[in-house]
Amino acid sequence: MTDLDTFRAETRAWLEANCPAECRGPLDNEEDRVWGGRNPTFKTPAHKQWMEVMGARGWTAPEWPTEYGGGGLSREEAKVLASEMRRIDAQMPLSSFGIWMLGPALLQFGTEEQKKRFLPEIVRGEIRWCQGYSEPGAGSDLAGIQTRAEDRGDHWIVNGQKVWTSYADKADWIFCLVRTDPEAPKHLGISFVLFDMATPGVTTRPITLISGKSPFCETFFDDVRVEKANLVGTLNRGWDVAKALLAHERTMIGGMGMIGGGRPMGQVAADSVGTDDDGRLDDPILRAKIAELEVDLAAFQLSMERVGDQVKARQVSPAIASMLKYYGSELNKRRHELSMAAGGSDALEWESDRSRNGTAARDWLRTKANSIEGGTSEVQLNIIAKHILQLPGA
Repeated sequence: MTDLDTFRAETRAWLEANCPAECRGPLDNEEDRVWGGRNPTFKTPAHKQWMEVMGARGWTAPEWPTEYGGGGLSREEAKVLASEMRRIDAQMPLSSFGIWMLGPALLQFGTEEQKKRFLPEIVRGEIRWCQGYSEPGAGSDLAGIQTRAEDRGDHWIVNGQKVWTSYADKADWIFCLVRTDPEAPKHLGISFVLFDMATPGVTTRPITLISGKSPFCETFFDDVRVEKANLVGTLNRGWDVAKALLAHERTMIGGMGMIGGGRPMGQVAADSVGTDDDGRLDDPILRAKIAELEVDLAAFQLSMERVGDQVKARQVSPAIASMLKYYGSELNKRRHELSMAAGGSDALEWESDRSRNGTAARDWLRTKANSIEGGTSEVQLNIIAKHILQLPGA
């Protein structure tokens, strides 16, 4: 056996022994997802156990260095771990903006003290983060932010407002863009800082969407003290950190196109339209669309893995994240459109046991934000045109 074969056998045995039965299979509801933090919620004690054993092994962030709590796995070993988790239909032990976005930025730009302080807590699910980027007057034009940080010697005083701050009302800490030099050109004079959401002067207000619920909030800062030790990267060069983090965020959003949930779509459709004598869906058009989607999902998963390898080897433009974000967003919207078609009239139910409180309809409406959050699809297409296709005038 090769070293990778040995690793696969050991990983398979460990997962079989340590992944609880309650943590196998699709989530019943998006609200069952484990986010960790100071005040975590778990569907069952088994979900808490699953997060803890994976965190202790560093496998919630398998490719991060072991000195910061990560698994220290190679890219190939991390692929084996992911494939073995898929084999037993293991649920993600921890969902975390710290793992998906902030952690990679800290590994690239953070000080040694910041890495040692925050990364192990992120891996273990002990701290939950939110992102302070967009503002009422700075969405797609993110560099137009107006939240200001006034220099007070060993700290700043921050005043301003953020909007569309996902899970701000549940987060422990925020990574935030603030303007530290209002006289500089807009892409300069921005700094990337971290602070506790329990700091006096921080308030949040949830935003309700058309789906009837939302992870989004307005976030207000009134004379909030931020220590200078929590500056990530160089003063007034926070745009460099912000761009790197956006690439990770867009890849994360693109990856939502691969995340399933609930029963397989073919089974849901069979309940609605029935099957023929051969056990196939009675609606051939719907059957073909579901098959086409499953093929595209498989192809996209392989593309994500290939791009991950290329990024690790520095063989691809950072703008590739815009391609993944755009296609993944469209794929996720398409998947939920099909889910509505497959569910028939049951999928239109808004509040009933039969519809699991309107999960299908609410999730379908929620996907409409995929082409806005993390940079609109129009912005992504412009980036692709300019940096990848190099079209004239882009």
